Amino acid sequence: MPTYDFPQDLRDAQLALPQSRAAFEQYAIALPWSAAPMPGWEADEQLHSTYRSGKPDSPAYTQEEAAEVARYQAELLRPSIEVSTHPYWSTLDNGVVGARFAR
Repeated sequence: MPTYDFPQDLRDAQLALPQSRAAFEQYAIALPWSAAPMPGWEADEQLHSTYRSGKPDSPAYTQEEAAEVARYQAELLRPSIEVSTHPYWSTLDNGVVGARFAR
């Protein structure tokens, strides 16, 4: 299996991606299920099951919540772009896909 000499800035960006995603998911778990006001719903009981899915009414995000979501999205976008467009990838003759999945 080939080894790769990833530059430190690429490694840092690769590590920032899951950390940023985890921070956003931790924040988003407490948000209303819809960013806009939406009525709740309840599905019919499913065949061979007593489970009924549904959601309560969603009051929508507050302005502060929407701003925080936008901040998290920008925070996620930065390392995503940095990793995917890093100049290191162009230095590889072949095996770029394998290198992108290497640790």
